[in-house]
Amino acid sequence: MIEELRAAHLGAMPKSDVVVQADPAGTEAQFVTLPGWAPGGPIVVKMVGVFPQNAGLHPPQPAVQGLVVLFDGATGSAQLAADGAAMTARKTAADSALGSQILSREDAEDLLIVGAGALAPHFIKAHLAARPSLKRTVIWNRTTSKAELVAAQLRTEDIEIAVGEDLDACVARADVISCVTMSDKPLIKGRLLRPGCHLDLVGAYLPTLREADDVAISGARIFVDSRSNMEGGGDLRQAVQSGAIAWSDVRADLFELVTGKMQGRTTGDEITLFKNNGGAHLDLYTAAALSKAVG
Repeated sequence: MIEELRAAHLGAMPKSDVVVQADPAGTEAQFVTLPGWAPGGPIVVKMVGVFPQNAGLHPPQPAVQGLVVLFDGATGSAQLAADGAAMTARKTAADSALGSQILSREDAEDLLIVGAGALAPHFIKAHLAARPSLKRTVIWNRTTSKAELVAAQLRTEDIEIAVGEDLDACVARADVISCVTMSDKPLIKGRLLRPGCHLDLVGAYLPTLREADDVAISGARIFVDSRSNMEGGGDLRQAVQSGAIAWSDVRADLFELVTGKMQGRTTGDEITLFKNNGGAHLDLYTAAALSKAVG
């Protein structure tokens, strides 16, 4: 999927949109519809429920679940329907992994995953695939027992992984840090980041959420997956509001990086930051790749 996304970003940005509806009953739940249409190509619609309270159900259910439907761009006929949670997990992980493949150091050895939700195993596998030099993987979560469960699952697949207890200490050792949380307060302190570190921020998809502090963001070369939806997430938005950065500090998106229009990492010591915002165009690319794979 990483290579499918790389190839797709050589073309133009598809037309896409996002419709977010809040639960009229006033809960934290949301329903999100993301349509995308590529010029001369397919149409995709992702319909997804975001229900954070699902973790407390008995038995628990995924917090994010739904459907992705692919339509023929010439006739409008439905071509494929896929499980939204399964496809979104792989798409989102591959998006960040492509960013790391372009921006992280080629000699990076230590991977830190912050968060132990449903996305964590996919992100670990994707980052290891994107950067084969990674030798050590650590997962940290506020609830250590959840991190232990993810680590145990991955060990059955012959992936060596440890559980970290002190987040600050883990951050200070890491070469690649991937945050996959729903945090509303910064977890990553910029003063602790190693020279040459690559920081991948995924979870703060709402303006109220935050995974890294202003020092981390202002001290990095900033990149995004696409410029079209970069202003919605809390990490960059809050940093702009505080005056730590300006939107003009975003150096490039994946379209500009993949095509070589803009440069990524320029030195071994600089800190790179990739904000994974997602978007319907990525669902379109992933659904098209899945349709091709299944014939």
